[in-house]
Amino acid sequence: MIVHVVLFSFKEDEKILNIKKAKEMLAALQDKVPSLKYIEIGENFCVEGRAMDLSIITHFDTKEDLQEYAVHPEHLEVINFIKQVVEYSKVVDYETL
Repeated sequence: MIVHVVLFSFKEDEKILNIKKAKEMLAALQDKVPSLKYIEIGENFCVEGRAMDLSIITHFDTKEDLQEYAVHPEHLEVINFIKQVVEYSKVVDYETL
C-alpha cells in the first residue's frame, strides 16, 4: 500500500473559512477519484508554534494509482484552491509492508 501524507499551513486571511472549504473539497475526492482508496482529514487543535493547520492521509494500491490521483481533474481543482489559501505545505509518500 502507498501512503501519501500532506500537512498544510494556511494563510491567516479567512483561515477558518478556508480550512472548512478545503476539508469539504478534500473529503469529496473519495467519491470522485477511483484510485483513492482512503482519505483521512484532520484539523489541528494543537497550540504549539510548530503545529500545522490541516493534514490529510491518503492510501493507494500502487505508486501508479498515486500518480493518477495527482493528475486527476477533481484533485487538480482542489490543488488550485489550496495553492491560493495555503502559506506552505509538507508531504511524505511511503510504501507499507
